Amino acid sequence: MRFPGAHEGSAPPPVAEAIERISGLLNGDKADLADLPVFLSGTTDFEDRVYAEARRIPRGEVRTYGEIAEAIGEPGAARAVGAALGRNPVPIVIPCHRVLGGHGKSGGFSAPGGTVTKFRMLEIEGAKRPGDPELFETLPLAVRPTSRP
Repeated sequence: MRFPGAHEGSAPPPVAEAIERISGLLNGDKADLADLPVFLSGTTDFEDRVYAEARRIPRGEVRTYGEIAEAIGEPGAARAVGAALGRNPVPIVIPCHRVLGGHGKSGGFSAPGGTVTKFRMLEIEGAKRPGDPELFETLPLAVRPTSRP
């Protein structure tokens, strides 16, 4: 409606591939988006380092905000890492859903649906911390994500 006479076109091949891979990931495919090119502008050096580290988290694994801070050489900057991830301009491609608060806390999630969406995405990926039996085992039954057919 904003652009009368406009016609929907086909996505350029790199965009079409990204859409296909993101859709696959959300449908349970073992897609890895770490190699999708991302061109950000207006981000700080700190944010760029946080985003790069988040992209290194393998599908199905999680890290804490503190672990990200340590990995980028900023120990004690867990809150700043959380704030940077809250400004993440391309969630899923920069997988901020794979970053949790300390002591098993969810942390935030700025995408629609908030932490419910975060945990659903982690469930789709079969996420768990290295060495842990299951990420969601210790959650009270009332807040555990439910499996969907």
